[in-house]
Amino acid sequence: MRWLRAQHRLFITLITSIAGGCVFYFLHIPLPWILGPMTFVLLGSTRFKNRFAWNKSLQNAGMMIIAYTMGLSFTATVLHEISRHLPKMLLMTVILVVFSVALAAILTRLTGGDFLTMLMGTVPGGLSQVVLLAQETKGVNVTIVTVMQVMRLMTIIVMVPLLLFSPIVGAKHSNTLAPLAGEMGATTAAGQSILINAALFALVCVLFAWGAGKLKLPTAPLLGPLFGTALLQILGLSGPELPPIVLIAAQICIGAFLGLLFKPAEFTNRFKTLALALASSLLLILGTYLQSLILSADESMSLLTALLSLAPGGMDQMSIIAHETEADVSIVVVYQLFRLLFMFFVVIPLLKLVVDRLQNKNRQSRAGS
Repeated sequence: MRWLRAQHRLFITLITSIAGGCVFYFLHIPLPWILGPMTFVLLGSTRFKNRFAWNKSLQNAGMMIIAYTMGLSFTATVLHEISRHLPKMLLMTVILVVFSVALAAILTRLTGGDFLTMLMGTVPGGLSQVVLLAQETKGVNVTIVTVMQVMRLMTIIVMVPLLLFSPIVGAKHSNTLAPLAGEMGATTAAGQSILINAALFALVCVLFAWGAGKLKLPTAPLLGPLFGTALLQILGLSGPELPPIVLIAAQICIGAFLGLLFKPAEFTNRFKTLALALASSLLLILGTYLQSLILSADESMSLLTALLSLAPGGMDQMSIIAHETEADVSIVVVYQLFRLLFMFFVVIPLLKLVVDRLQNKNRQSRAGS
């Protein structure tokens, strides 16, 4: 009987998520298959408590699929481009991270909230990745982190195109009809069996996710498959691109998971937090624009390409915008991918280390008193 109730709650959550995704899609809202399910599940679970639930296996499967698609962008060519632009990419990424830490400190002082919560809310490490890390970290308000990350993402998705097509940057729509997939990801090379490659990549993703979990790496369902897929790509194997319906299903799984993380009772000082989150997002865009002016100063890169390369709005969204304008898509992908990997393998593990030490120190001080 308990199993049937659990399946019933799971089914309600799934139907609600699909409905939310469809509504957002037909309304042309950005990221419809993540934000739609997240919004509808949030509203439904708030109104009808204990009627919504999600399966952790579905959440992890969605994460692994997204990690696989990210890993496909990491080819030997991209690795060469990263090595060529490494000093600039490292400098710009470090500046962005330092700027985010400074914003978190300011928000902590203004709101009187927890620094770790504000830091995870401002760091541009990806919506699902940072929220998953926040869920794994004790003492962090996951609701506020999710709200701030969504606010940042939506602000950047709306404001960056407006800035691009304004007289400040002067971008124009490109007439090229070249498929974006060919520029962003790998296709299966001639002579390689699609089925064999698909089975190999799936096995590696599962094994690396399991290994990352055993090593207690943060966001293991993302880090493991991403690293495994990238490794196979660098070795010369080409992973098959997934059908759109699979990517949509993965985003729905993540969106439903994010929607259930919201706990309105924990979201205090709503107006003040939202206003400050919006202000910090706008400051982040301003900082990114100033960085892009520096990056494009030597005339080896256009201001348009530099801005899209540095904008902390997600590799997929910025690459799509680059494809629709006159920006250099390959450079945009390289910079966005480097920041993503830097966040995964440097910032997030370092952040988790700092969090663990601070929490241990707090426990020791409480025990001493």
